[in-house]
Amino acid sequence: MDFNELKKIIEINSWTKNKEGVDENGEIFGYWLEELGYTLTRYPREEIGDHLHLTASQKEGKKLLLLGHLDTVFPPGTFETFKEDDEWIYGPGVCDMKGGNYVALQALRNVHKKFGAIHNIDFLLVSDEETGSDDSKHLLAKLAKAYDYCMVFEAAGVHDEVVIGRKGVGTFFIDIEGIAAHAGNHYDKGADANLEAAIKLQKLVALTDLEKQTTVNVGKIEGGIGANTISPKAKLTFELRYTTTDERDRVLEAVDAIVNTAYVEGTESKLSGGIQRDVMQPTPEQAAFVKKIETLCNTTLPTEKRGGVSDANIIASQGVPTLDGWGPYGDGDHTVHERAGKKSFEERIALVTQIFEYFLQGEI
Repeated sequence: MDFNELKKIIEINSWTKNKEGVDENGEIFGYWLEELGYTLTRYPREEIGDHLHLTASQKEGKKLLLLGHLDTVFPPGTFETFKEDDEWIYGPGVCDMKGGNYVALQALRNVHKKFGAIHNIDFLLVSDEETGSDDSKHLLAKLAKAYDYCMVFEAAGVHDEVVIGRKGVGTFFIDIEGIAAHAGNHYDKGADANLEAAIKLQKLVALTDLEKQTTVNVGKIEGGIGANTISPKAKLTFELRYTTTDERDRVLEAVDAIVNTAYVEGTESKLSGGIQRDVMQPTPEQAAFVKKIETLCNTTLPTEKRGGVSDANIIASQGVPTLDGWGPYGDGDHTVHERAGKKSFEERIALVTQIFEYFLQGEI
């Protein structure tokens, strides 16, 4: 398999905040897909790369969305090289997820060559996944409603697993207002925001339930002026991760109670932030999707759940049967050691091609 096309896009710096590079990556993918008869709808953005929705011709029947992202995590000058050996390809985005997008492209090329046209298989490429999809999540949720299935091309698992579940994640901030006072002369006149933050921190962390895989992590604390002053301000930054909507609701209700309670008299607190990507939970419809692929392709499709999140969370939360992890297997993602296996590329392209063939014939 020739990886020169992949080399071309991997050597483009497409750090999320490098709009020019992300758009260049998108232009190339858009051109490749337009060669297959796709129509491009661009969602222009000023500070991040444009989101691209590439649509095939439409016929009666079910619709499949392919989902990928154009951005990577590496700022200019940090990791921009491509290299390969007998087994691996190395480079930024080779598994997360320029390589995954390329798997989808090659499979589409294969079915286009076989059938002469593609219908009802669309491709959405967003530009801000690596920073939480704060902009694109609204577009994703809106477009998801038009589809019967979604395949997301993040990297495969170590044993070629596809992903059937991902934790939901939210990032929150509690700003605490206290009353400043001289710690020596007027200690009793102050309301200690730092003390309020310390009490709230313990109550937040106590919401963690490891048996249910729910975690609340206060990752940052800010507050105070100096040792001789009762703290007038403090701030907590915390993250929630969860595997079920019941746990999400339990924790959010408890967080509201913690925020609205002044454990130190005279303090006031304000909550901001929210859920970034809701939980991706396994569903019977998703299981039926897996079973149909296994039956038609005469294969066993290993599955797994992951603690990390992706845009699959957003599509799945809209009720669309979603399977993630259709890219090649790789490791070292988000580091300068990122790589993906050549054999995995070939196997993934072959399997995804089969799936597309059956979909175009109306069997999925």
